[in-house]
Amino acid sequence: MLSGKKILIGVTGSIAAYKAILLVRLLIKANAEVRVVMTQASKDFVSPLTLSTLSKNTVLTDLFEENSWSNHVMLGRWADVMVIAPLTCHTLAKMANGFCDNLLLAVYLSATCPVLVAPAMDEDMWHHSTTKENLLKIEKAGNKIITVGNGELASGLYGEGRMAEPEIIMQHLENFFTSSSELKGKRALVTAGPTHEEIDSVRFISNHSSGKMGIAIAMALQEKGAEVRLVLGPSPNVSPIEDTIFVTSAEDMYKATMQDIGSFDIIIMAAAVADYKAATPTNGKIKKGDEEFFELKLARTRDILQAAGEIKGKDQILVGFALETNNEKGNALKKLREKNLDMIVLNSLRDEGAGFGKDSNKITIFDKRGNEFPFQTKSKKQVANDIITTIIQYQNA
Repeated sequence: MLSGKKILIGVTGSIAAYKAILLVRLLIKANAEVRVVMTQASKDFVSPLTLSTLSKNTVLTDLFEENSWSNHVMLGRWADVMVIAPLTCHTLAKMANGFCDNLLLAVYLSATCPVLVAPAMDEDMWHHSTTKENLLKIEKAGNKIITVGNGELASGLYGEGRMAEPEIIMQHLENFFTSSSELKGKRALVTAGPTHEEIDSVRFISNHSSGKMGIAIAMALQEKGAEVRLVLGPSPNVSPIEDTIFVTSAEDMYKATMQDIGSFDIIIMAAAVADYKAATPTNGKIKKGDEEFFELKLARTRDILQAAGEIKGKDQILVGFALETNNEKGNALKKLREKNLDMIVLNSLRDEGAGFGKDSNKITIFDKRGNEFPFQTKSKKQVANDIITTIIQYQNA
């Protein structure tokens, strides 16, 4: 699948640079043609000689070496794809702001090929607001971000920030070269994340949704060529979708979703919308009194999925989600019928690896034609691809 493909690897100064050795080795075994560009800082972690030997090409580190000049323009035009792995927080900031003070950045800025990046940094750096802003900037510029892993970090802490394993990067490259335009010309609407329903000025009702599943679905649709709009509730995750509407409450999400819903071919409601809100939110903070119990009167929020089902056009595909804890199949099928859905994605909190905030999920898809499609536990990116593939098959049947 990667045989004959021209792949340019950029290596920056991270302890994860050793994984570049494994990545280059896997690419050469797949018969890809590989060239490597390194920053000066990366040479403290991995030897250019090692990467040169494995790639069978001279590793480049400087714009000028002795009397020669590294033609960064031609290098960026030679490649079918450029992969920067690892991508440090420092290089990310330079990419986001157009800095060009080393060969790798010169190649990046002049590259005409797509660019994939695999970040590597400590968890606090990964979650820093500036890092999120920089990731969003380079994503809006067209770069593809390979999500970090969760595990032991160089600092000794355990959390998010690990560079994706070389095997995962290989999968991204294979997907890149086999990606289709099956949904080109289609418009897709995705809702994702939780909603926050205000109780007073400092408290709200919500749930544990992170928005990861919905964001992955939006990305999978985009990779298939669809024009995607994402309506995203409060989420700690960066949206890679340019047309993103950020909302807070169920009412906000209802208005953003319904404003031109008739113009979309595919509608996927992955958001975990709060079912109830405070009947009368309080201005200011509710102070604690002497009473032992405090009663809060709740009112139903708008049922966005129900509203979408009521006005769904005959050529639109409407997909809902059902997160259940008991009688899972029965509840999902009931929702499928009552909401006038074409398809429903069921996941159970009783399944290991499924549920809010996790990087994996386990789903079963039911459609209104009576079909049932069970899947094993997979990463949310893989689950998203399964959902989109099932939608395409349904559409073409």
